[in-house]
Amino acid sequence: MGEYGYSIIMIVALVAIMYFLMIRPESKRKKAAQTMRDSLAVGDEITTIGGITGTICAVKENTIVFESGADRVRLEVTKWAISSKGAQTEQGK
Repeated sequence: MGEYGYSIIMIVALVAIMYFLMIRPESKRKKAAQTMRDSLAVGDEITTIGGITGTICAVKENTIVFESGADRVRLEVTKWAISSKGAQTEQGK
């Protein structure tokens, strides 16, 4: 095969390893997050990427209106700003 053949095989192997260790898991996470954002409905508890929690009041095409806190402040955020669905628990303490 020769010296160049082994070099090409090593480069292809490194690209395959990078794909399976870095690119593929990231695309799976993005797809799962998009599925979660598409499935949001009125009444769901959410947390934004800024850490604000609340209950969804209205779902629009690209935004979500939710109530936060005991005084029922309503906030409208874009769907991509929602980090998780469900009540968050405090960790690490």
